[in-house]
Amino acid sequence: MKDRRSQFLVKRMQQPITGYHQDETGHWVAQLACGHNQHVRHDPPLESRPWVLSHEGREGMLGYLLDCQKCAEGAPPDERPA
Repeated sequence: MKDRRSQFLVKRMQQPITGYHQDETGHWVAQLACGHNQHVRHDPPLESRPWVLSHEGREGMLGYLLDCQKCAEGAPPDERPA
């Protein structure tokens, strides 16, 4: 059991939020320092992120660390809107 947990912790890659954009359906996407994008939805009870609903809330979360699964997988950077 301990070995499995150690493997999980090694693969965990935290990256700070550097900006945001909206996808084609209007959901907010966090832009991470590593070059990857990650959806940040407020969809209770599955995800509770009320901060994503306002400009002030999103600005207040700049620099917040999110786990980046794409980094753990070695994925190339995502495309970002201009």
